[in-house]
Amino acid sequence: MTDRKPSMPDDFLTRLAAALTIAHHIPGRVRLKLDGAAERGLAALADDAKALHRALTGAEGIRSIALNPLARSCTIEYDPTVIPPSAWPDLLRGESSAAAGTLLRIATAGIAGGAPERRP
Repeated sequence: MTDRKPSMPDDFLTRLAAALTIAHHIPGRVRLKLDGAAERGLAALADDAKALHRALTGAEGIRSIALNPLARSCTIEYDPTVIPPSAWPDLLRGESSAAAGTLLRIATAGIAGGAPERRP
């Protein structure tokens, strides 16, 4: 395990990953909570969460995303055959695993101008 966050091409992903914790997770469904609102403005974190929502909506392996700004949470339903369940905790811990890399690739493709093509 490493103490550093993985290299992410977009700064907001780095900020957002540092502010997220997993509130609940079963394969196929993860609920993330925004922490660290005291360190950064809640509005800035909310903007980052909305940008992530836009990036992941329709992305490969993502079935649905529900933001709850009042609860500072986001529930993501995903296909565990596309995104390994270990991707979420690995990414948030800053581990450079293959699973985290898969999730980063999917999120980065969405940020860069569209979700990656879905696998047949």
